[in-house]
Amino acid sequence: MADSYSFDVVSDFDRQELVNAVDQVRREVGQRYDLKDSNTDIDVEEASLTITTASDMTLDAVMDVLRQKATKRNLSLKIFDLQTPEPVGGNRVKQVVKLRKGLSQELAKTLSKLVRDQIKKVTVAIQGESLRITGKNKDDLQQVITLLRAEDLEVPLQFENYR
Repeated sequence: MADSYSFDVVSDFDRQELVNAVDQVRREVGQRYDLKDSNTDIDVEEASLTITTASDMTLDAVMDVLRQKATKRNLSLKIFDLQTPEPVGGNRVKQVVKLRKGLSQELAKTLSKLVRDQIKKVTVAIQGESLRITGKNKDDLQQVITLLRAEDLEVPLQFENYR
C-alpha cells in the first residue's frame, strides 16, 4: 500500500470540443432563417472567441446557440467569460468571449485555505495553475472533492491524477 494518496485540482477544457462546438454554431447560424442574413462571424483565438454580428438581438441568439452546443459537447458554461458587447462600424456588434483556463493565484490561495480549514488531515500545495492535495487516507481526499464540488466558483474544476 502507498504511504499517501494525492490528486490535482485543475480548471481546464477540451479545446477540440470547443472548436467542434463553434463549427456547429457556424453551421446552424448559416441555416437558421432568422440568422442567415446576419453576416455573423465567429473567430476562435487561443484565449478567446470573437463574435461579430448584425445586432444585439442576433448576438443573443448566437450566444444561445453557442451555449446549447457547448453543453451538448460536455463543456462547462463557466469557461465563457462574456465581455460587454461593443458597436463596430456599419451598425454591427462585436463581443469578445474570454476563455477561462487554469486557476488564478488568488483562487488557488482561497481554495487552499478552504481545504486546510475544513479538513486538517490533508496537505495542499499550489503548483502553478493547479492544486496538489495529498493525504494518508483516500476517504479524506473524497471529502476534499465533495467540499470543492459544493463550492460555487466562477471556474469549472476537474480532479486529475488520483493516485
